[in-house]
Amino acid sequence: MKPYRHDPYSALEAKTEAQKLAFAPIVFHTARTLRDLGILAALETQPEQGMTAQQIADATQVSEYGVKVLLDMGLSAHIVTWNEQHYVLARLGHSLLRDGMTIANMDFTADVCYAGMMHLTEAIKEGTPAGLKELGEWATIYEGLSQLPEQAKQSWFKFDHFYSDNTFPVLLQKIFSNQPQRIFDIGGNTGKWTLQCCQHDEKVKVTIIDLPQQIELAKPNIAQHGFAERVDFFPANLLDKQQSLPQGADVWWMSQFLDCFSPMEILSILRRVRAAMSENADVYILELFWDAQRYEAASYSLNATSLYFTCLANGNSRFYRSEDFLEIVAEAGFTVNERIDHIGLGHTLLHLKAN
Repeated sequence: MKPYRHDPYSALEAKTEAQKLAFAPIVFHTARTLRDLGILAALETQPEQGMTAQQIADATQVSEYGVKVLLDMGLSAHIVTWNEQHYVLARLGHSLLRDGMTIANMDFTADVCYAGMMHLTEAIKEGTPAGLKELGEWATIYEGLSQLPEQAKQSWFKFDHFYSDNTFPVLLQKIFSNQPQRIFDIGGNTGKWTLQCCQHDEKVKVTIIDLPQQIELAKPNIAQHGFAERVDFFPANLLDKQQSLPQGADVWWMSQFLDCFSPMEILSILRRVRAAMSENADVYILELFWDAQRYEAASYSLNATSLYFTCLANGNSRFYRSEDFLEIVAEAGFTVNERIDHIGLGHTLLHLKAN
């Protein structure tokens, strides 16, 4: 990852980049419209010679004016190239059309974040998710996930699962190396990790610990897959510092969960885990740390998503710098027994033991 020690631009380059930022919302919607109207898909059918504006209009039923005004912006944004009256799909355009990560990120930004981000200044000043009102009247987005507008709900879960699902094969081997009999899945959401555990090991039992609203989403999902007898549910609001946790787990599991809380809230949750767990239990935390990424694009995406937490999720959480997070872990009474970076698309697995 870049150390960010040097200004990468000359004065002229900086002015050019500033214009890109000034018009970034327009370029974003241009890219999304090119994709959604089928223009990029039409160009994909002619990868070498490309297509004229009239040919694209005929293929997509978009007016020639619409094709030209969108694709001329696409030229400036390097989404397409130009070859003797023909627009040709560029590598960037292909990524917008076919790359799973780009699609998940773009739909999440458009359907969940876009309107709410207009309230970012207010959110920063007040420390509240000021943009959430664009989606519904809840204190945090987690209380309203089951009630989000349908398109926003689909894009939220697609975004969330895209990143977590890529980690499952590696993680299952790691977590089950000691053959745990009971796992507590804190922040279990719709139960995707719990289902993976039940499918991986025919004897393991799992308890999902989450908000009552999330429990209601998980229950039918678990039952549908035939694991109702092996999965228990423990409704809990972990923002309540008086909320105690159950006992008896061999493994305590938290995946992309603690980034949903402020540092002091994380400390409170981990201290309660420490108080409830047995001395020999294992605690596993799966997180995305923006400073532990191989690629600049990953760090960029995580820092951008942190502002979703600021403006829409809860107003006070983020994807953390690993050093900051590990300070909280130590203060809560844990030692890092093992750390594995670069799992899946950039996750870090922390295996903790109680001090």
